[in-house]
Amino acid sequence: MGKILVAGIDEAGRGAILGPLVMACVAATKEQEEELLNIGVRDSKELSPGVRAKLERQIKEIVESYAVVKITPQELNELMPRKSLNEIEAMKAAQLLQELTPKPEIVIVDAPDIVAENFSKRIKKYLSLNVIIKAEHFADSNYATVGAASILAKVARDSEIEALKKRFGNVGSGYWHDPLTKSFVQGWVEKHKALPECARIYWEPSVQTLNKKLQKTLGEF
Repeated sequence: MGKILVAGIDEAGRGAILGPLVMACVAATKEQEEELLNIGVRDSKELSPGVRAKLERQIKEIVESYAVVKITPQELNELMPRKSLNEIEAMKAAQLLQELTPKPEIVIVDAPDIVAENFSKRIKKYLSLNVIIKAEHFADSNYATVGAASILAKVARDSEIEALKKRFGNVGSGYWHDPLTKSFVQGWVEKHKALPECARIYWEPSVQTLNKKLQKTLGEF
């Protein structure tokens, strides 16, 4: 009997207003999962940027296979009028699994749906592989492969944010709760009367910021 591969899928940047949503998938044997735990792999939110960067390199050397997909703001802006964010993530999760070689027998994914099993059903709609899919809440904290996927996704997204900073100046983390991000977006809209191209249109802060600017502009007449 051949080795059984278990894959984990997670994302970074789901709630951001700037930059891509990044998803990653990691497939590993039981022995490789143990090795991931031994080097300190866990949910990326619990790790510093320096530790994440170090672990990212080690993860890629240890695991059987991995894949990363970056969903740009432009693609999100195109898809979101007709698909929910959960549905988009399910599509991309299926894409990640199709890209993996060799293929896993079991897939564990961190579930964005309130009813976790609904996310498994979403993914299966887009997947031709015969695999077991288990969607769970807090999977990034409970499974080594999902934690490893969260690290790959976070490091890839952080790299994209650094690229935005070189282009636009200090945009912060890309999340609305970050004062630097909020200041950048509001300043850009004030100056250009439009969102920057690195922003997601169908986010509530984006809508509110644009509406506020529009009302202010109309009030000047």
